Amino acid sequence: MEERTLHAGRPSTARELRLFQAGPSEGGYALVLHGGAGSRPRELSLEERGEYTEGLARAYRAGAAVLERHGSALDAVCATVAVLEDDPLFNAGRGAALTARGEAELDASVMTGDGAAGAVACSRFARNPVFAARKVMEETRHVLLVDPDEDLVAGWGLATTTPEYFVTEARLRQLAEVRSAQLPAPRHGTVGAVARDRRGKLAAATSTGGIVNQSEGRVGDTPILGAGTFARDGVVAVSCTGEGEAFVRGVVAHDVAARISYLRSGLAEAVTGTITTELTAREASGGLIAVAADGTIAVAHNSPAMFAAFDDGSRLVTLV
Repeated sequence: MEERTLHAGRPSTARELRLFQAGPSEGGYALVLHGGAGSRPRELSLEERGEYTEGLARAYRAGAAVLERHGSALDAVCATVAVLEDDPLFNAGRGAALTARGEAELDASVMTGDGAAGAVACSRFARNPVFAARKVMEETRHVLLVDPDEDLVAGWGLATTTPEYFVTEARLRQLAEVRSAQLPAPRHGTVGAVARDRRGKLAAATSTGGIVNQSEGRVGDTPILGAGTFARDGVVAVSCTGEGEAFVRGVVAHDVAARISYLRSGLAEAVTGTITTELTAREASGGLIAVAADGTIAVAHNSPAMFAAFDDGSRLVTLV
């Protein structure tokens, strides 16, 4: 597959809304992922840009391979997000942002278009929190579990690890710089994926380490269904990234679906309307990815930058 990289933002504080769209693919399936939206204290070097581009492309290929083999949308978004969780460049899984105590508290959620959903918050032992969220959905009667212990995760047959695994030297340096006020605390950084499979089913998954220097126990929008993640067959699947508290207050992911369901808005109109009303008008920033029932995809953000990847019908596009 031919690849193209776009510069998706500028180092500015302006909340200009940017929208990228692509129509349904000829293969009958659709996939789009994000690696976080926010501001950049500096521009990426060419080497760094290449590393992020390859990380996004690798995650996209993992999910697309599932869909190409007639796999489910749920399997595809989980495969995509797991690759991003394993990549220390992104704020999820290994390399996640650290709390004020210097630890990683991870949140994740999954939702399928038939209404099934699962989530974890403050996860510390699941190597891939997105798989733990899926186990909550498939093997419990619950939707959200907080701080699932190591025995529970292992009992689900998932790979476990120690909390220290998630902590990297780069994130320790970042925490120290934020504490000493050398850098503003980044308030963005989440990964996610949405997909439509060949049967027309939709799914969404989102995973994050939260905010650098956040209070222990803080939970943002990622594991809150309807805020950071939502899917409804015949309507849309959405995954969000940005200032989590604003997405919770605005129930942003569900608002996109509601505009499509009740106002009969098109995907682009619903996405931009939600961001304008629930984020920009409230002086908050972030972005989201969405896939409609027909396979049309959208990437939108009012933050200066956003990482994402999608197929525009002729090539793989990565936004860095």
